[in-house]
Amino acid sequence: MASEVAPKVDLKEAEQLASSLSDALSSGDSEEAVKLCKRLSELSVPVCVTINGQVYPQDSIRLKVGVEDAQSDDYVPVTVVVSAGMTIAELKDKINHDFGFHPLLQRWVIGKRLARDRETLYSHGIRESGDQAFLFILSANNAHLTRHQHKLDENQHRLDSIVDSMQTMNLLPRGADGGKRAPPPETNDAPPPLLPRGQNVGRPAVPPKPQLGWACSLCTFMNKPTRPGCEMCGHERPEDYRVPDIYQPDQDEVERLHQEELALLQYEQAKQEEREQNYLYLLATEDQNLILNTVETDCPICFSTLQPGEGIVLRECLHTFCTECLKGTIVNSQDAEVSCPDNCDSKLLDREIKELLTEEEHQRFLELRLSIAESRSEHSFHCQTPNCRGWCIYEDDVNEFQCELCGEANCILCRAIHKDMTCKQYQDDLRIRAENDEAAQKTKQMLEGMLLNGEAMKCPRCDIIVQKKDGCDWICCLMCRTEICWVTKQARWGPNGHGDISGGCRCRVNNQPCHPNCQNCH
Repeated sequence: MASEVAPKVDLKEAEQLASSLSDALSSGDSEEAVKLCKRLSELSVPVCVTINGQVYPQDSIRLKVGVEDAQSDDYVPVTVVVSAGMTIAELKDKINHDFGFHPLLQRWVIGKRLARDRETLYSHGIRESGDQAFLFILSANNAHLTRHQHKLDENQHRLDSIVDSMQTMNLLPRGADGGKRAPPPETNDAPPPLLPRGQNVGRPAVPPKPQLGWACSLCTFMNKPTRPGCEMCGHERPEDYRVPDIYQPDQDEVERLHQEELALLQYEQAKQEEREQNYLYLLATEDQNLILNTVETDCPICFSTLQPGEGIVLRECLHTFCTECLKGTIVNSQDAEVSCPDNCDSKLLDREIKELLTEEEHQRFLELRLSIAESRSEHSFHCQTPNCRGWCIYEDDVNEFQCELCGEANCILCRAIHKDMTCKQYQDDLRIRAENDEAAQKTKQMLEGMLLNGEAMKCPRCDIIVQKKDGCDWICCLMCRTEICWVTKQARWGPNGHGDISGGCRCRVNNQPCHPNCQNCH
């Protein structure tokens, strides 16, 4: 029984039809393309139709790739320079060449879709730098990649590289030199040994040309020496890297450096102009008591929207408030210094307070300040003239206050005005008038209360009431000039003067103080 023989295909005709079909499709002749397709289908020849790579954009694209395998908890980001017309198979070969991952181990996922070898990056939406893709590396066992297959692929790749390099060489035909061989170069070395018959002599390996630059520690891209950051991922240049002295930048690098210098110069110029404008603005605002806001903002107290020019910017803290809220804060303040309403440590300036208040309100605020200052001062004395607002802060050696408002002379010791009278005469007259005069009675009760509370004492010689305002426990009577010890209430010295300890105060006798509370009365 004779076996069936498949009809013989005319491959030359098939090649011509495929070439004609390519021309028809490129020229847009649809009728001719339909006829050729019909004839090719009758031949039943496997045909591959691809688009010429020159149609795609030729610009380089920096594709961001996340690489992960089954053992990784996270992916490793790398950047690969590709083109939009590159197929997935070509991309696998590039990864194999650059990183050593065999194409069978690579699974590419672009746009949540598994990419196939014949598809292009353009078909997956890879159009510009910054687009992303995902690469999963399989194990050799899961990819069914054997050592033998891997070795065969490496040899084939090596042969392809040799063929590509031979195409760039200028080979002379046999006998082109006239049958004469060039004499061997003179050398002192011994001739190389002869190899056995059949053994090929390979070309000596040429060491790669050293590259000047720095490798990015994040994406391993080799950058030019003068770049301050990685061209691919923007990572900073290592701090210890120095540009080699022998490096000569190319034209693009020189242009980039020039542009950077211009940008830096423009930045410094803009910053200087901004400083000058700020200085002029500061000089202009120095003559203004209140600074108005220049941008729209909200008052942090009443939350109303303040258009430019409707709010007040405080000079110390630059917080902005509406006029009514600031004025209310000043009027209701019970302190001599008005704090910023926004709970910061800054204070309102006097020029700001005066500008916000009316003349009457400002006068009341100043009176409040004086009242607060007087009440908080430890050594303050108010003028005894009725309805007089004068007061002073006295020192230890001052016993009289001449009020500048009413012109009266106040005795600080007696806390009264006794014109043309000494302190003793006034206190004696006070005891006499206290029987019938209600004001004198109140003054007498005040002095007695001071004696009872230890705020005053009677002189052991002339019997007038004296006070210790401040300092040590040594005081002197204004009337009889007797030196007195405040804690013992006795004369510091006896009748014989300085050194006579019979007066009652025996301070520093046998190196002992006169009283446990003595504060240096000697």
